Amino acid sequence: MSLEGRVAIVTGGNRGIGKGIAQCLAKDKASIAINYRGDAESAKDTAEELRDMGVEAKAYQAGVDNYEEVQDMVASVIRDFGQIDILVNNAGIASRGLSVADTDPAEFERVVSTHAFGTFYMTHEVIPHMRQRPRGDIVMVSSAATRRWMPNGAPYNVGKAGIEAIAFGVAKEELKNNIRVNIVAPGVVETDMGRRLVKATRGVSDMRDMDEDSPFGHVCQPEDVGNVVRYLVSDLNTYVTGERIYVDGLAGV
Repeated sequence: MSLEGRVAIVTGGNRGIGKGIAQCLAKDKASIAINYRGDAESAKDTAEELRDMGVEAKAYQAGVDNYEEVQDMVASVIRDFGQIDILVNNAGIASRGLSVADTDPAEFERVVSTHAFGTFYMTHEVIPHMRQRPRGDIVMVSSAATRRWMPNGAPYNVGKAGIEAIAFGVAKEELKNNIRVNIVAPGVVETDMGRRLVKATRGVSDMRDMDEDSPFGHVCQPEDVGNVVRYLVSDLNTYVTGERIYVDGLAGV
């Protein structure tokens, strides 16, 4: 698969799943615009790692839930790279794992804003540029939470449901413009967020201790998610749009 000559924006691409996706796209020679909210050092390091892989890469600071910052970032990417071919809406935050009755409304607003509003803002700004390209690809990173709808996670569940609602609609809206829109929905992945989750819920400090009981003998890694994205945005994907692919090995089903 080759993505040479194509430019991708990966939100939250400085670490975790986003970094894994960025690395996978870089393996296929896409140029990468890394979005980050606050951790400038990790964004700088990730961009440098991608450049070491032989691709053009640059980091851009913006909170995806801030429309003006999103506008400025997209304009900067266009100025620097000249085009946008791929958008990966990955940026997200966790909720605190409380019941609806115990959840602070401010937390609900913050989590939903990052996931749903951030996805809307990014997609809204990028599509006009994508329509000018021979092909466009948008991948939304959702969650296996939308398969199981577990309790004590309403802000996160609603945020991810919002992402998926946007994706399914945009897939139909942009079909005529040769823009494919798909959803990748991981389960628990070995990231900082995943480590905090399993430590809080299962008392596990080292996620690799879970390998033996995990599907296919290992805890899901960022590159497991990234490899699915690689396919979706590649020339191998000639006819898949408006789909949701769970990347959880059927864990917990």
